Amino acid sequence: MSPAEEEKSLPLPERWPRASKFALSACAAAVAELVTFPLDLTKTRLQIQGEAAVHRNGAAAGQAVPYRGMLGTAAGIVREEGLGKLWQGATPAVYRHIVYSGVRMVAYEHLRDSVLGRSEDGSFPFWKAVVGGMSAGAIGQFFASPTDLVKVQMQMEGKRKLEGKPLRFRGVHHAFMKILSEGGIRGLWAGWVPNVQRAALVNMGDLTTYDSVKHFLLLNTPLVDNSVTHSVASCCSGLVAAVLGTPADVVKTRIMNQPRDKQGRGLLYKSSMDCLIQTVQGEGFLSLYKGFIPTWMRMAPWSLVFWLTYEQIRRICGVSSF
Repeated sequence: MSPAEEEKSLPLPERWPRASKFALSACAAAVAELVTFPLDLTKTRLQIQGEAAVHRNGAAAGQAVPYRGMLGTAAGIVREEGLGKLWQGATPAVYRHIVYSGVRMVAYEHLRDSVLGRSEDGSFPFWKAVVGGMSAGAIGQFFASPTDLVKVQMQMEGKRKLEGKPLRFRGVHHAFMKILSEGGIRGLWAGWVPNVQRAALVNMGDLTTYDSVKHFLLLNTPLVDNSVTHSVASCCSGLVAAVLGTPADVVKTRIMNQPRDKQGRGLLYKSSMDCLIQTVQGEGFLSLYKGFIPTWMRMAPWSLVFWLTYEQIRRICGVSSF
């Protein structure tokens, strides 16, 4: 058998390992996103309300804070906009995770196995896991930033309708085209800096924690590489990711949702640092953790669903455990 024929006879995961891992992680992320998306919507609404910069510009003078807490936000959305609105923006969110999770997972494994390298005993040092996790998250989020922008803006459409404002978008495709026509290619990457910063912090919590906890358990406890170990590691990763990522997530959401002039420049914030300073000065430090509970309550089940699904479909498809 010639080398070409021998290569064709190999299973797909062995012929195209990175493409296969990209596809598997994208599938797992899509499942996790659909299951937990209502929590992401409530988190976004909580992060937007009460912006000091909006009040200073007179856009919301005299308005009361409509939602208090995650359950109150979710109940208010269902009561005022309908149950289906809890999935407003789910389509671009799934698109985002197909790109984001696919790229970050492939990038992290490549960094871990080929660039940074494991130790002689097969372990992956914590500092290398931190570097790998932050780098993979930043790379994945940069490529996925346009879909994240559309997701955030579409999540706010229901609120605009209740305020009597005209809807900005008819659908995902129209949202992409409108943002592109108004701000050009650069407009699709509005808010990418805090977006990438957040993704680096979240993945330092998610990828780094999951990988480190999982292999610590396998090396130092009687636990084996099964769903119990995956569940424990994913619960730890979800909590750490929420703590590290929420402040950057608040800044990212506000920058992405702010009104813009004809040149695509933000009218409320000059940069992510300006948004951070205005938020802390106008609303206090704890405002950076607006939406923390729904963020954590979303990241925990998201992480659990994603890692369990990802590990299982890797096993079913004949790909080695993460």
